[in-house]
Amino acid sequence: MANFYQQDLNLQRLLKNSLSDEFFQWADKELIDFGRICAEEIDERAVHTDREGQPKLFRYDKMGNEVSHIWLNDGYQKTVEDTYNSGIVGYIHKEIPELESKGNYIYAFAQGYLLSHAEPGVYCPVTLTKATAYLIDHYASDELKHTFLPHVLSTGDVELYEGATFLTERQGGSDVGANVVKAEREGDHYRIYGEKYFASNAGACGVAMVLARLEGAPEGTKGLSLFLIPWEENREEGLLRIRRLKDKLGVRAVPSAEVEFDGAKGFLVGEENKGFYYMIEALNLSRVCNAVASLGIMRRSYLEAKKYAIERRAFGSVLTDYPMVRATLSEMAAKQEVKTNAMFEVIQLMDQVMDVETKANTSEKDKLLFRLYVAIMKKETAEQAIHFAHEAIEMHGGNGYIEDFVTPRLLRDAQVLTVWEGTANILGLEVLRLIGKYNVDQFFVEEMRGRLAVLENDDQSNSDDYREWQVILDKEISKLSDKINFVKGLSFELQTYYCKEISEQMSAIFESVVAVESFYKEDVRQRAISDVYLQSVWKKDEFQEKPVQLTRFMEIVEN
Repeated sequence: MANFYQQDLNLQRLLKNSLSDEFFQWADKELIDFGRICAEEIDERAVHTDREGQPKLFRYDKMGNEVSHIWLNDGYQKTVEDTYNSGIVGYIHKEIPELESKGNYIYAFAQGYLLSHAEPGVYCPVTLTKATAYLIDHYASDELKHTFLPHVLSTGDVELYEGATFLTERQGGSDVGANVVKAEREGDHYRIYGEKYFASNAGACGVAMVLARLEGAPEGTKGLSLFLIPWEENREEGLLRIRRLKDKLGVRAVPSAEVEFDGAKGFLVGEENKGFYYMIEALNLSRVCNAVASLGIMRRSYLEAKKYAIERRAFGSVLTDYPMVRATLSEMAAKQEVKTNAMFEVIQLMDQVMDVETKANTSEKDKLLFRLYVAIMKKETAEQAIHFAHEAIEMHGGNGYIEDFVTPRLLRDAQVLTVWEGTANILGLEVLRLIGKYNVDQFFVEEMRGRLAVLENDDQSNSDDYREWQVILDKEISKLSDKINFVKGLSFELQTYYCKEISEQMSAIFESVVAVESFYKEDVRQRAISDVYLQSVWKKDEFQEKPVQLTRFMEIVEN
């Protein structure tokens, strides 16, 4: 595999349709280079890091002094340099020199998507650095911005400070309101005391964004404030320490640790007791990163399955001669591309909702729909990443289970994506909260029906095929609306029982509307992708004389 970007015609199409001509021409050249590096050097380094070069903790130096130093292998550090110098974080917030204008999330997530083909373990620190940059840029004082933001946004011009966001504590886990780490005022800064139990990028970060509770603050999430903690100066003074590194199933490249603060110097970001509110905004950003990482693993799984099936002979024929294999590859390609198209729609909305210059003018409806889309798509893509990795392993047979191939690592790296940034249960509760507090289901139904109505009045979509899908989706939207109205009348305990099912139905409808919109508005291959996707979702149990997964195989897989 020479270049992940050049192989991905769907990504190129998305970017061409989303970016200005000038931006796309520049981005296209940059991504050709980055796509090659990801497929070659970064992929090679990822193998070494996963197998032999995992982070190591040195708690003490040779004189017995506590140093809490994290060792990272040279290849990993070169990947970090290559990745950040590409502007994957910096160009969201600062000008691209060649364009004399700021970049955006669309471009940054295209980079993250390509990186995740090879090394999701590096994309985790990138995600944390994106969140850190967002929090500083949006809520920190001018003094903190001046001191720290240029380093967090570094593209090789100044020393890089990677970021980290520390929420989780041992007694709370996902229940952030149970956090007890405390902050005490000392002049113009604060002293932080306590432990964070799952702190990713610990020891590699330059700054950590930490939730802590001031004395006398309210209980629960309403009493949490946000603090910026410079890592190195506190480490050198012995004011923070790493107890141990986590021995993780996957994404072994990123150091995840238990961190103790013993009077670490920190600076308040934003207003007191609003830290959780700020972190929730950053969490939505991280959840989008999580979904993009899932899409990258899905795409790599498909590429590996396709390559093996084309080359491998069994029982006298190549694997792609067999209908079962053709159907698997057709469905993998269709699902991955439709989900990618849907997620990049969410990212376009994100550029309005989360940009420091435009978010104040964004409608409440768009803000709520963004939160909903993030929750349902994060859950869906994470679960599909595991499924795709499984399919790639099965395509390889016994070879797929052997560490000489990339497939075992894809499965191990995918598994954490269902846990990080909110499990399916937590995301289902988020959907339930948006419905109960803001009636977001009404916005969703209105939006989906409105988009279908636009197509209904379009002469290009005036065909029996389209009408059939329009009728099916209209019925499914009605079923969803009826179910939500029924669930609203139940006790809260029973509502939580149904929340994941509602989330799954919403994601299927959202993706299907995206698929139908491209059914008659894109090229022949895009119509084939939509056809296979819609059949696999809404007619998967029907027997067909000419299964669409087979009749469309040449258009989808061999083009």
